[in-house]
Amino acid sequence: MSTPEDKAADAVEEETTATEVGDYDAEAVDADDTEAVAPAEPEPGSRWARVLAFGVLPVLALLLGGAAGYLRYDYSSRHDADTAGTESVQAARDSTIALLSYKPESVDKDLTAARDRLTGSFLDAYTQLVNTVVIPGAKEKKISAVAQVPAAASVSAKPDHAVVLAFVDQTVVVGNDAPTRTASSVRITLEKVGGRWLISGFEPV
Repeated sequence: MSTPEDKAADAVEEETTATEVGDYDAEAVDADDTEAVAPAEPEPGSRWARVLAFGVLPVLALLLGGAAGYLRYDYSSRHDADTAGTESVQAARDSTIALLSYKPESVDKDLTAARDRLTGSFLDAYTQLVNTVVIPGAKEKKISAVAQVPAAASVSAKPDHAVVLAFVDQTVVVGNDAPTRTASSVRITLEKVGGRWLISGFEPV
């Protein structure tokens, strides 16, 4: 049978237990609130995506754009150089044949037409030579000449300037004499003027 002292002790124990339980519940609630308020850490994949989107990808796009532009420029430059090389070699062939071929009965017409393929100081030098030496000699001694270019190659070529190495064969007949044949190699410099390749230099090598 419980005495009044025992009942009082039980009441104190129950009150203490209730207080401890209340304190534990409050701490649990506070912990839950703290966890709910704390910001969530971004996942590693999300961080990398943001780095790629705002850092690596724009730089990569810039590099790719620059590379594409360079490749277009490089291709265009190479294409222009190839075109200039092909055109200048053909012009050197045709012009060399015109410069060194003539007949006594048409030497004025032949060599005057050839002058249209020249430019610069070489035009002046060639004009003086044919007018003072070649044309008078061809008429007086019945000289005819035929030139051929069996081979020619581009040394360098830019859109408006080119150098060509040509191998030239020229056959000359003086009056009734037997033909004489000479072979030589010539370094030909050309300039593109008004859309045409004109010879500005003609040097035996």
